[in-house]
Amino acid sequence: MLFPVSGVECSPLLPFAAALCISFATSMAGISGAFLLLPFQMSVLGYTSPGVSATNHLFNVVACPGGVWRFWREGRLLGPLARVVLTGTLPGALLGAVLRVYWLPDPRAFKVFAGLLLLAVGWRFLRGLLRGGSGARKAPAGEVRLLSDGPREFRFAYDGREYVVARRPLRLLCLAIGLAGGMYGVGGGSLLSPFLVALFGLPVHAVAGAVLLGTLGTSLFGALGFALLSAFVDAATPDWLLGLSFGLGGLCGMYLGARCQKHVSGRAIGWGLAAILFFTAVRYLGQGLWT
Repeated sequence: MLFPVSGVECSPLLPFAAALCISFATSMAGISGAFLLLPFQMSVLGYTSPGVSATNHLFNVVACPGGVWRFWREGRLLGPLARVVLTGTLPGALLGAVLRVYWLPDPRAFKVFAGLLLLAVGWRFLRGLLRGGSGARKAPAGEVRLLSDGPREFRFAYDGREYVVARRPLRLLCLAIGLAGGMYGVGGGSLLSPFLVALFGLPVHAVAGAVLLGTLGTSLFGALGFALLSAFVDAATPDWLLGLSFGLGGLCGMYLGARCQKHVSGRAIGWGLAAILFFTAVRYLGQGLWT
């Protein structure tokens, strides 16, 4: 089958199956899997124009509702965190789409940028793992219970512990990640989730739903930004058919991943996420610098 916008020719089952497998594993950490679909599209399918980022945003828009709905149904969607993520990352996502088209249209330069970004995130996350800040060794259970929601901070309880989150540093982090996520075409979840666990000390089981909802919102605005830019730059046009094929696979994978997450320990999810971050970063840097 030929996907006309990107020029990719493959079986329609390939993008569906790839998205299903990737999103099943990554959604347990509140990550859609778009950051792994990007190298899959560029390296395996040969789709390297700026429209690949727009197609990745489209994948998130279609796929994320499955995981978000499942986390909400199980009482593990933290409202105040989701609101801060959305309001902090949305402006950056729109600006990031512009920078991606006009500043980083060359695929080699983009791979170097993405590799360095993921390497920095991976290192920060690995430090948290080695210090024992990655979460429980056993799979926790129960709902996320909001204790207070003030203008400066909010507090919640999960698995017998209380957590306090200051809003100001969280907003600054979300703004920076929204900018990077908009350029990268991932919505920011793959960047935000490791920082929430390693820097803020929050349990991955409690933040995954909110981060995934934030990814949905920023990707929606990112996709709209690329759609507007496509009126002026042809290379920014997303491949709607390819994005839909990825999105349907991701929709199934995220629902299943969100459903299974409560049976997996926080440390197991953390080590898996760290391995994925470093593998992808090294691969990108190698392709950007030496190919």
